Amino acid sequence: LPSQLTGWQLASMTEAEESARCQTELAERPTLFMESLDVDKTVAQLLASEGFASIEDVAFVPLDELAAVEGFDEETAQELQTRANEFLDAKTKELDDKRRELGVADEVLEVPGVTPAIAVALGQAEIKTVEDLAGCATDDLIGYYETNKEKERVRVPGALESFNLTADDANAIIMKARVKAGWVEEEPEPQDEELAEEAEKAEDA
Repeated sequence: LPSQLTGWQLASMTEAEESARCQTELAERPTLFMESLDVDKTVAQLLASEGFASIEDVAFVPLDELAAVEGFDEETAQELQTRANEFLDAKTKELDDKRRELGVADEVLEVPGVTPAIAVALGQAEIKTVEDLAGCATDDLIGYYETNKEKERVRVPGALESFNLTADDANAIIMKARVKAGWVEEEPEPQDEELAEEAEKAEDA
Protein backbone atom coordinates (compact mmCIF):
# COMPACT_ATOMS: atom_id res chain seq x y z
CA LEU A 1 0.00 0.00 0.00
CA PRO A 2 2.71 2.59 0.83
CA SER A 3 4.33 1.85 -2.54
CA GLN A 4 1.03 2.40 -4.34
CA LEU A 5 0.37 5.66 -2.51
CA THR A 6 3.83 7.15 -2.97
CA GLY A 7 4.84 5.65 -6.29
CA TRP A 8 8.01 4.40 -4.60
CA GLN A 9 9.00 0.80 -4.03
CA LEU A 10 10.04 0.30 -0.42
CA ALA A 11 13.22 -1.67 0.11
CA SER A 12 13.02 -4.82 2.22
CA MET A 13 15.37 -7.65 3.02
CA THR A 14 14.33 -11.24 3.60
CA GLU A 15 15.78 -13.34 6.41
CA ALA A 16 17.76 -15.31 3.85
CA GLU A 17 19.22 -12.13 2.35
CA GLU A 18 20.09 -10.77 5.80
CA SER A 19 21.69 -14.10 6.75
CA ALA A 20 23.73 -14.12 3.53
CA ARG A 21 24.87 -10.55 4.18
CA CYS A 22 25.98 -11.43 7.71
CA GLN A 23 27.85 -14.52 6.49
CA THR A 24 29.66 -12.43 3.89
CA GLU A 25 30.68 -9.88 6.52
CA LEU A 26 31.96 -12.62 8.82
CA ALA A 27 34.00 -14.15 6.01
CA GLU A 28 35.55 -10.77 5.14
CA ARG A 29 36.59 -9.80 8.68
CA PRO A 30 39.79 -11.89 8.88
CA THR A 31 41.01 -10.35 5.64
CA LEU A 32 40.25 -6.87 7.02
CA PHE A 33 42.34 -7.53 10.12
CA MET A 34 45.18 -9.16 8.17
CA GLU A 35 45.48 -6.20 5.77
CA SER A 36 44.89 -3.38 8.27
CA LEU A 37 46.79 -4.69 11.30
CA ASP A 38 49.48 -6.68 9.47
CA VAL A 39 48.72 -9.85 11.44
CA ASP A 40 48.66 -13.47 10.36
CA LYS A 41 45.55 -15.47 9.55
CA THR A 42 45.37 -17.12 12.98
CA VAL A 43 45.29 -13.81 14.86
CA ALA A 44 42.80 -12.36 12.37
CA GLN A 45 40.48 -15.34 12.75
CA LEU A 46 40.69 -15.15 16.55
CA LEU A 47 39.61 -11.51 16.45
CA ALA A 48 36.72 -12.29 14.10
CA SER A 49 35.57 -15.30 16.13
CA GLU A 50 35.57 -13.21 19.32
CA GLY A 51 33.13 -10.75 17.75
CA PHE A 52 35.48 -7.96 16.70
CA ALA A 53 33.86 -6.48 13.59
CA SER A 54 36.02 -3.47 12.78
CA ILE A 55 39.38 -1.84 13.37
CA GLU A 56 37.60 0.59 15.71
CA ASP A 57 36.52 -2.35 17.87
CA VAL A 58 40.15 -3.39 18.30
CA ALA A 59 41.37 0.16 18.90
CA PHE A 60 38.86 1.19 21.54
CA VAL A 61 37.93 -1.99 23.43
CA PRO A 62 39.30 -2.04 27.02
CA LEU A 63 42.78 -3.53 26.93
CA ASP A 64 41.94 -6.25 29.44
CA GLU A 65 39.10 -7.50 27.23
CA LEU A 66 41.41 -7.79 24.25
CA ALA A 67 44.07 -9.49 26.36
CA ALA A 68 41.45 -12.00 27.55
CA VAL A 69 41.09 -13.47 24.04
CA GLU A 70 42.41 -17.03 24.08
CA GLY A 71 46.01 -17.04 22.88
CA PHE A 72 46.55 -13.33 23.57
CA ASP A 73 48.33 -11.64 26.46
CA GLU A 74 48.61 -8.00 27.53
CA GLU A 75 51.66 -7.38 25.34
CA THR A 76 49.88 -8.78 22.27
CA ALA A 77 46.75 -6.78 23.05
CA GLN A 78 48.78 -3.57 23.43
CA GLU A 79 50.53 -4.14 20.10
CA LEU A 80 47.21 -4.79 18.35
CA GLN A 81 45.73 -1.60 19.75
CA THR A 82 48.81 0.38 18.73
CA ARG A 83 48.55 -0.93 15.17
CA ALA A 84 44.80 -0.30 15.10
CA ASN A 85 45.21 3.31 16.22
CA GLU A 86 48.03 3.92 13.74
CA PHE A 87 45.83 2.55 10.95
CA LEU A 88 42.89 4.74 11.97
CA ASP A 89 45.09 7.85 12.23
CA ALA A 90 46.47 7.24 8.72
CA LYS A 91 42.98 6.61 7.37
CA THR A 92 41.64 9.78 8.98
CA LYS A 93 44.45 11.86 7.44
CA GLU A 94 43.83 10.28 4.03
CA LEU A 95 40.11 11.06 4.25
CA ASP A 96 40.74 14.59 5.49
CA ASP A 97 43.12 15.27 2.60
CA LYS A 98 40.49 13.96 0.18
CA ARG A 99 37.80 16.05 1.83
CA ARG A 100 39.89 19.19 1.39
CA GLU A 101 40.59 18.33 -2.25
CA LEU A 102 36.84 18.11 -2.83
CA GLY A 103 36.36 21.54 -1.28
CA VAL A 104 34.28 20.44 1.70
CA ALA A 105 34.38 23.16 4.37
CA ASP A 106 35.94 22.41 7.77
CA GLU A 107 32.65 23.42 9.41
CA VAL A 108 30.89 20.43 7.87
CA LEU A 109 32.94 18.15 10.13
CA GLU A 110 31.59 20.07 13.12
CA VAL A 111 28.06 18.86 12.39
CA PRO A 112 27.31 16.02 14.82
CA GLY A 113 27.17 12.72 12.98
CA VAL A 114 29.48 13.78 10.15
CA THR A 115 32.67 11.70 10.08
CA PRO A 116 35.64 12.23 7.75
CA ALA A 117 34.35 9.42 5.53
CA ILE A 118 30.87 10.96 5.41
CA ALA A 119 32.39 14.37 4.62
CA VAL A 120 34.19 12.86 1.61
CA ALA A 121 30.97 11.23 0.37
CA LEU A 122 29.13 14.54 0.75
CA GLY A 123 31.83 16.33 -1.24
CA GLN A 124 31.57 13.76 -4.02
CA ALA A 125 27.86 14.58 -4.17
CA GLU A 126 28.63 18.34 -4.37
CA ILE A 127 27.44 18.93 -0.79
CA LYS A 128 30.31 21.08 0.40
CA THR A 129 29.04 23.54 2.99
CA VAL A 130 26.91 23.42 6.10
CA GLU A 131 24.24 25.27 4.15
CA ASP A 132 24.36 22.66 1.38
CA LEU A 133 23.83 19.93 3.96
CA ALA A 134 21.12 21.88 5.75
CA GLY A 135 19.22 22.20 2.48
CA CYS A 136 19.13 18.45 1.87
CA ALA A 137 16.11 16.21 2.23
CA THR A 138 16.45 12.83 3.90
CA ASP A 139 16.21 11.03 0.54
CA ASP A 140 19.10 13.13 -0.79
CA LEU A 141 21.31 11.34 1.72
CA ILE A 142 19.98 7.78 1.90
CA GLY A 143 18.39 7.41 -1.53
CA TYR A 144 15.06 5.81 -2.38
CA TYR A 145 13.23 3.61 -4.86
CA GLU A 146 10.80 4.92 -7.42
CA THR A 147 8.77 3.40 -10.22
CA ASN A 148 9.55 4.68 -13.71
CA LYS A 149 7.20 4.99 -16.66
CA GLU A 150 7.85 1.38 -17.57
CA LYS A 151 6.67 0.33 -14.08
CA GLU A 152 10.18 -0.78 -13.20
CA ARG A 153 11.63 -0.26 -9.75
CA VAL A 154 14.63 2.05 -10.00
CA ARG A 155 17.03 2.93 -7.23
CA VAL A 156 17.85 6.61 -6.88
CA PRO A 157 21.09 6.62 -4.85
CA GLY A 158 21.71 9.04 -2.02
CA ALA A 159 24.93 10.85 -1.17
CA LEU A 160 25.46 8.57 1.83
CA GLU A 161 24.15 5.41 0.17
CA SER A 162 27.06 3.25 1.33
CA PHE A 163 26.77 4.12 5.02
CA ASN A 164 23.53 2.22 5.69
CA LEU A 165 22.01 5.14 7.59
CA THR A 166 18.39 5.00 8.64
CA ALA A 167 16.01 7.78 7.76
CA ASP A 168 16.22 8.95 11.39
CA ASP A 169 20.03 9.02 11.23
CA ALA A 170 20.00 11.10 8.05
CA ASN A 171 17.32 13.43 9.33
CA ALA A 172 19.28 14.00 12.55
CA ILE A 173 22.38 15.04 10.58
CA ILE A 174 20.32 17.42 8.44
CA MET A 175 18.65 18.99 11.47
CA LYS A 176 22.01 19.46 13.22
CA ALA A 177 23.29 21.16 10.05
CA ARG A 178 20.27 23.48 10.07
CA VAL A 179 21.01 24.37 13.67
CA LYS A 180 24.67 25.07 12.87
CA ALA A 181 23.66 27.14 9.84
CA GLY A 182 21.40 29.22 12.09
CA TRP A 183 18.23 28.25 10.24
CA VAL A 184 16.55 26.76 13.29
CA GLU A 185 17.12 26.73 17.03
CA GLU A 186 18.21 23.55 18.71
CA GLU A 187 15.44 21.96 20.71
CA PRO A 188 16.26 21.50 24.40
CA GLU A 189 16.84 17.97 25.58
CA PRO A 190 13.61 16.49 27.01
CA GLN A 191 13.53 16.40 30.79
CA ASP A 192 13.70 13.10 32.58
CA GLU A 193 10.14 12.01 33.35
CA GLU A 194 10.74 11.89 37.11
CA LEU A 195 12.37 15.32 37.12
CA ALA A 196 9.44 16.71 35.16
CA GLU A 197 6.99 15.26 37.66
CA GLU A 198 8.97 16.71 40.58
CA ALA A 199 9.03 20.11 38.90
CA GLU A 200 5.29 19.95 38.35
CA LYS A 201 4.68 19.04 42.02
CA ALA A 202 6.91 21.91 43.13
CA GLU A 203 4.92 24.34 40.99
CA ASP A 204 1.65 23.07 42.47
CA ALA A 205 3.01 23.46 45.98
